[in-house]
Amino acid sequence: MNTHAAPGGTGTENEDSVPDFLSYPDLASRALAGSVVAANDELFAQRENLISAHRPAFDPADFGHKGKVYDGWETRRRRDEGNDWAIVRLGVPGVVHGVVVDTAWFRGNYPPFVSVEALAVDGYPSVADLLEADWHTLVPRSDALGDTANHYAVDSDRRWTHVRLSIYPDGGVARFRVHGEAVPDPDFLTGTIDLAAAENGGSLAYASDAFYSSPAAIILPGRARNMGEGWENARRRGPGNDYAIFSLAQRGTIAHVEVDTSYYVGNAPGWVRLSVADLAQSTADLDTTPDGEGGQWTDILAKVAVQADTRHRFLVDASVPATHLRLDVYPDGGLSRLRAWGELSEEDLTRARARYDATRP
Repeated sequence: MNTHAAPGGTGTENEDSVPDFLSYPDLASRALAGSVVAANDELFAQRENLISAHRPAFDPADFGHKGKVYDGWETRRRRDEGNDWAIVRLGVPGVVHGVVVDTAWFRGNYPPFVSVEALAVDGYPSVADLLEADWHTLVPRSDALGDTANHYAVDSDRRWTHVRLSIYPDGGVARFRVHGEAVPDPDFLTGTIDLAAAENGGSLAYASDAFYSSPAAIILPGRARNMGEGWENARRRGPGNDYAIFSLAQRGTIAHVEVDTSYYVGNAPGWVRLSVADLAQSTADLDTTPDGEGGQWTDILAKVAVQADTRHRFLVDASVPATHLRLDVYPDGGLSRLRAWGELSEEDLTRARARYDATRP
């Protein structure tokens, strides 16, 4: 299946046709340490732009020695048979549910057809090794539109480490997004780990407000470099408070947390609260109501005052297994990062290994 957002110079999605797979994190993103390891041609615009985290930009007056400068990947006009391609190593291997081939700003030079293939390989293969490998089709050759975020749903339950975008016959693509569920190697889930981290499989499940930026940013690797790399909600003018709920990477027990308001100088929360829920053995739906009125949540950090532009570290109040973590900010305000350090039980680690083994091609 493929759908197309309305064109208009941004490649952004039309809210009436946003596919469900966009709720999953972009496993290819540079923010998760993804890399475009190879491309057969990048004469007009470099391949690395494909996985930039920011939206494609366009300056009509920006020309270089080779022609118009585009914020994307663009190949030369092909004068022979064949097609162009780029290979992306996923920052976090996982099960792919859909891809976006965004041709924003490419109007007379976009590829009319695209396809996507995937590969699962251990270790750190060379480009030569990748080119000789046995690739599996995720998206068969399909139509693509210019200046559009082209969506392609993927039906696969396998864990992939690399994807290859092919364009026919040539042209330009601004961004390539690979949305899916992270499936980390369980050998790296032993000991104390960040149970909320996207690189370990954590993901955003719900947000009360993401006006300026999504809470998904606060579980990304590393420290934020500025306020634009965290979560900022709108200024609340009524009662209540804002909150975000995260699915933990694996069921585990949190021992201590970090709440980082770095760079949020005049717009940090006044107070925060953290609570957890364990849905591993439950058939109940995730409680996303304000204040967690369903009684599903257990406080691990009672409501506490926080300071602006500060990385806070707290020991948790309760040691309980959890599958979900809820962050409440009062009454609103932004965070740079959230960390939830804890451990998996032997039972939960065994469950993680079973998931990993079941998704291997």
